[in-house]
Amino acid sequence: MSQSLRGQTVLVTGASGGIGAAIVERLAAEGARPLIHYGHDKARAERLLQQIGGDALIVQGDLSSADGAFALWRAAEQAAGRIHGLVNNAGVRTEISVEASIDDWRAAWQREFQVNVFAAADLCKEAIRHFKAHGGGRIVNMASRAGQRGYTADAMPYGATKAALVNLTKSIARSFGSDGVTAVSIAPGWVRTDMAERFVEQHGKQAAVADIPIGQMAEPEEVAELVAFVLRPSQASLNGATLDVNGGSYIR
Repeated sequence: MSQSLRGQTVLVTGASGGIGAAIVERLAAEGARPLIHYGHDKARAERLLQQIGGDALIVQGDLSSADGAFALWRAAEQAAGRIHGLVNNAGVRTEISVEASIDDWRAAWQREFQVNVFAAADLCKEAIRHFKAHGGGRIVNMASRAGQRGYTADAMPYGATKAALVNLTKSIARSFGSDGVTAVSIAPGWVRTDMAERFVEQHGKQAAVADIPIGQMAEPEEVAELVAFVLRPSQASLNGATLDVNGGSYIR
C-alpha cells in the first residue's frame, strides 16, 4: 500500500467506532501516525492501538461538554507536537419526535449540535491556528447524505447538524486556503456500522437499501480509503469539496 501519508500526524475523533476505527487503520497503513480519540471506551481505543501495531497515540476528550474539544486539542498537541490533519468523525444521532416534550426536544437538538457542530467547530478553530503557525494542514469533516437532502421526521437534528458541518467546511476552505489550510467534507449515506446493523435487524435489509441504486451500503473501509486520499499532500485542489458516498441515492 502507498505510504503517501508517511510523517503525517492526524487526529481522528470518534476513532474507536466503526468508521473511525477503519479510518485509523487506513491512515496507519498509509504511513500516518493517528491520534486515536475516544470519549468513554478506553479499552476499545487500546485494542485499536494494538491492532495497528502501536504506532499511534490515544487521547481522551468528552465532546459533549462545552470545553471538551478545546481540552482534547490541548491533549493532542501535548502528546504529538506537530499535527498535520484533523478528521472530525465523532457524531451522535438522536431520534426525537415533534410530539416530544419541549424539554426533550430542546435537549436532543442541543446535544446533537454540541457534539456534531460545536465541538467540530472548536477543533477546527484550534486546528486552523495550529496549521497556520506550522506550515499548513488538512481538515476532513464527516458530514452525511442527510445534510444534503434532508432527513427523516424523527431525526431532523442530525440532518441539520450535518448541513451546518458542510457549510463550516466551505467557509474554512474559502477563508484559509491561502494559509495552506484546506478543508473537505465527506457525506456518506448508509454505512455498514453497528447502527446500520441494528436498523437492518429491526426493519430488514431492504428497508435500508431500497433507495440505493447499487443495492448495498458502503463499507467503513470505503469511507476510510477516501479520507486517506483527501489527506494526501497532492490533493490540495479538493479544497472546499463535498464528496458523496451514497451509492447514487442522492445525486447533486
